[in-house]
Amino acid sequence: MSRFFVDAANVGENSIFIYSKEDIKHMGKVLRLKEGDKIEISDSAKWEYQAEISAMEADFVEARILDKQRFAREPELRVTLFQGIPKQSKMETIIQKSVELGAFSLVPVFMERTVVVDKGYFSKKQQRWQRIAAESVKQCRRGIIPEIKEAVKLPDMIKTLSEFDLVLFPYENETGRTIKDSLRSQMRRPKDIALIIGPEGGFSDQEAETLVRAGADRVTLGKTILRTETAGPAALAMVMYELEL
Repeated sequence: MSRFFVDAANVGENSIFIYSKEDIKHMGKVLRLKEGDKIEISDSAKWEYQAEISAMEADFVEARILDKQRFAREPELRVTLFQGIPKQSKMETIIQKSVELGAFSLVPVFMERTVVVDKGYFSKKQQRWQRIAAESVKQCRRGIIPEIKEAVKLPDMIKTLSEFDLVLFPYENETGRTIKDSLRSQMRRPKDIALIIGPEGGFSDQEAETLVRAGADRVTLGKTILRTETAGPAALAMVMYELEL
């Protein structure tokens, strides 16, 4: 069953209205949906609905609510992935897999060993990355679309770390402390976790020292050194396994 997302304001007592031109076109031209067909709708807040299309117009679709329940597939844990910007299309893979694994949001970060240069078109990349996140959500049927935020530099990222209950920093030179060790040493179950992943080439020594001074918990992801496009999803899966399963 196809899934669509609306603002909570578009949900009425008995009906839901879809105004997205892209969704309306997709419903009619690609999915060939018609009145009487059933769809799933998320209000992007906490409720998901089973609904039946009752009207299809050029500028809106109306669906009659059949059933309503709280999000069934959305993690309670909120993990923000701070990803050192990689080359080529690797970020697309990272976003796709991280969304499937339950990431709450993703922030691209310019680091010392980032090869990619911002030539003024990063806003277009961000828009594309956000579309990839939305497509991934529809496939795995999560309740919200994780936000792909604007790219930041490392010093600006560090200023935001105090907002999190726990900051995890997988580092290739750490050999003892694991993500499991870090999570199980917490006095309280963290609700908001920051996960910081370096680009190709990893973190510089200065960046690693800066992150530790900022309160990041240095951990290992295992005996092998992972590629940047593998490290984020792998670390995210470890966190979700420990706290969500």
